[in-house]
Amino acid sequence: MSKDTAIDKPAAPRSKRAKFYRLGALVALLVGLVIAGIASGVTDDLSVESFREAIVGFGPWGIVAYIGFFCVGLLVQVPGWIFIGAASLVWGKFLGAAIALLGGVIAVMFSFFLVRSVGGKLLTEIDKPWMKKILAKLDERPIRTMTILRMVVWVAPPLNYVLALSNVRPRDYFIAAVVGLTPAMFVLCYFFDEIARWIGWTS
Repeated sequence: MSKDTAIDKPAAPRSKRAKFYRLGALVALLVGLVIAGIASGVTDDLSVESFREAIVGFGPWGIVAYIGFFCVGLLVQVPGWIFIGAASLVWGKFLGAAIALLGGVIAVMFSFFLVRSVGGKLLTEIDKPWMKKILAKLDERPIRTMTILRMVVWVAPPLNYVLALSNVRPRDYFIAAVVGLTPAMFVLCYFFDEIARWIGWTS
């Protein structure tokens, strides 16, 4: 039993064919999203400054657009620091950090549910000692482990995918995202704000 909270029971074993189909669908989805992002030009020459201009262009709907872009951006492999930096430039280091935290949590939850809906808990079905050992450590202290990972790698898409395919509960994933991303967002927005002032992007 977890010291943080209870863990869902592993999914029932599937046939090898079902696992193959599910894995294939997941790979096709993730690769397809990246290709779509490249083909659409969304990721071309994307920077903090260009993203700030795009958000400002939405006027009062800027926050809604920001969260939507954050959700899609992670799936097409846009670096998370671009969203964090843009929030700092648009809304300032304090409000910007709060909005970046909101957007980041929603984005990683969106990735979690999308990947799990397609791939299920495929990692729990890998019958290898090394994988079972890794998952056992995650199951032992899920919230603490995920919180530390969030503080280190922030909103990194690979982490979102791996955790979605493990046995972690959505509630634990959410709590760890909020706790782990809060200090990162405020520290990063503070530094982005200071750098922006230094190079003249803000007054």
